Amino acid sequence: MTNWPILSLMVFIPLFGAFIISLIDGEEKNIVKNSKMVALWTSMVVFILSIFLWATFPTDPGFHFIEEVNIFSSAGISYRLGVDGISMLFVVLSAFLVPICILSSWKSIKIRVKEYMILFLILESLMIGTFSALDLLLFYIFFEALLIPMFFIIGIWGGPRKVYAAFKFFLYTLAGSVLFLLAIILMAYHSGTFDIRELLSHNFSYQLQLILWPALFISFAVKTPMWPFHTWLPDAHVEAPTAGSVILAGVLLKVGGYGFIRFSIPMLPNASDYFSEFVFVVFSAILSSPVADTS
Repeated sequence: MTNWPILSLMVFIPLFGAFIISLIDGEEKNIVKNSKMVALWTSMVVFILSIFLWATFPTDPGFHFIEEVNIFSSAGISYRLGVDGISMLFVVLSAFLVPICILSSWKSIKIRVKEYMILFLILESLMIGTFSALDLLLFYIFFEALLIPMFFIIGIWGGPRKVYAAFKFFLYTLAGSVLFLLAIILMAYHSGTFDIRELLSHNFSYQLQLILWPALFISFAVKTPMWPFHTWLPDAHVEAPTAGSVILAGVLLKVGGYGFIRFSIPMLPNASDYFSEFVFVVFSAILSSPVADTS
């Protein structure tokens, strides 16, 4: 295990690479070439760090590689990063896919290449930040900020209906974000902290769990996406450029499932048990009805 801030490096190196690309100037041909090279090598450095993270990851349970800097101590808000056995794999997956996406875009992306590479590096930073955040408010910021670069990637470099698909993706996922924010405020108010480690061990009242669980469920169901919150997905997948579709399927659609595993089930176990039968019964009935009609 290392004492140096490997997770912060993995979050901020892509942002630094994006900043370097923004400074590239000169002839268009050189801008395109240099932007691609900086983006590729930046993503490769992050991937190498992710392999080191994986190779040195301790076998004992719990969070590791923890970094913490107090921002607003009175409000309990801190910059906290750390990974466990679940989130570490998502971090490695994100770092693995981004260089592949950049290489797959090498010849297919012909307009605004500089901006495209900047957005992909920003997206990488946000994905790694989402999976490594140990502060609930910080997680929310990363979680929702993922929408912004993906919105532009679909809306600028997508197919014929790219603008429609981009706005549909943005509005659907943004709608669920409001409920998630309200749930975060309630959780922090009743627990007195945003620290995910403390929230995982906090015993929320049964009544509060019944309020929080649907809010988290809808937010994560939109991101997953689960029926009937899935209608943005076909348009986004079809209209997104190839690399955007890879990231969407490979990482972004996993964020909702990660939210269920990280927050809904361990933090709200009683509500998860209470609502599970309802969710299974209702969704099974709805999904089976078209089959019954056609048979």
